[in-house]
Amino acid sequence: MPVWSLLVWILVGAIAGFVARKLVGGTPPFGTIGDVILGMAGGVVGGFLLAVAGIQGTVGGLLGTIVTSIIGAVVLVWLSNRIKIKSS
Repeated sequence: MPVWSLLVWILVGAIAGFVARKLVGGTPPFGTIGDVILGMAGGVVGGFLLAVAGIQGTVGGLLGTIVTSIIGAVVLVWLSNRIKIKSS
């Protein structure tokens, strides 16, 4: 994997994690780095959820990747809040 590809992936994850945190609200239980990691994982989760819903492949390119990542990141950030609240 080229270095620029990894940097774009981290950037998309950071954007998705930041937006997801703003949409879900609350304080990040795993910090800002945790939100970035949840944003990157959100790309996978968002892609899966959109595929299950039959919406995959309708929006392509970088914008589609960011939107898909945000959808998945919102789910993961919400779940992380719930897990952290229950363990407190």
